[in-house]
Amino acid sequence: MTNVRPIRFGLQVTPTADTIDTIGPAAEAAGFEVLTVADHVGPDLPSPLITLAGLAATTETIRVGTMVLNNDMRNPVQLAWDVATLQHQSGDRVELGLGAGHTPHEYAATGIGLDPPRIRKERLAESVELLGALLAGGPVDHDGVHYHVEGAELPPIERPPILVGGNGSHLLRHAAVNADAIGLQGLGRTREDGHRHEVKWSVEHLEAQLATIGAAAEPAGRRPELQALVQSVVITDDRERALHEFLERAPSLSMDDAAATPYLAIGTVDEIAEQFVANNRRWGLSYLTVREPELGPIIRRVRELEAAGG
Repeated sequence: MTNVRPIRFGLQVTPTADTIDTIGPAAEAAGFEVLTVADHVGPDLPSPLITLAGLAATTETIRVGTMVLNNDMRNPVQLAWDVATLQHQSGDRVELGLGAGHTPHEYAATGIGLDPPRIRKERLAESVELLGALLAGGPVDHDGVHYHVEGAELPPIERPPILVGGNGSHLLRHAAVNADAIGLQGLGRTREDGHRHEVKWSVEHLEAQLATIGAAAEPAGRRPELQALVQSVVITDDRERALHEFLERAPSLSMDDAAATPYLAIGTVDEIAEQFVANNRRWGLSYLTVREPELGPIIRRVRELEAAGG
């Protein structure tokens, strides 16, 4: 497994007042390396950065991060200040995930104009550069298209890694040069409801994305971490039947793509662990985020496979 990073496992959670004290220690015990929270406005959804502070306070080693923040909802200097404070208080365990935003009702609820995707992605790219400079320390002056900053300076910290999640060639090329990690989720155009997305889980689409990233990263001497958001984990002794059942809900997906895609994990503990390791060897997908907390046996099996050389 030369030049292949060990797999990191992240768990995306939505803590409540009743679970915030226990969900982090349980994730640590299961072997997860990262706890992440999403960023959506709603009556049952906690504020992400405040939630991360609570998760950090109840854990010892696990990293805490966002998957992902809507860039449009926050001023970059204020966000960098909050992240720097959290980084200090957590003992350098923060990972900042950012996206361009897409959900119409959240823009309506906050009174922020919903610009076309191209503009939102341009603004995200500029924000990533500005946040990188702010979190690296020193006074920052920035006179860009979307942001203007004079003499912004934060308390010195160990710079947390920045992950950019999203789609599109321009976004991926920019992230390849400016971000520490790139979040892939196999989702395409946002549907009319503003929440759901078209699914793009073909091997062809994934490899085209990876080629775009590589073409930008390699000349710059960079190697960003590649993250995949695993949309569903199903532990079963009958993988083929479970795949067929999934295809009934996703008729546009072929059986070959459903079996190969890194965004689905279906099978026995051994089959899923072997798939994760094989995907890392094939595509360099070394950071996997799931929403199912009962992944301990799979994580342990992956560690065994990695120790044995895959």
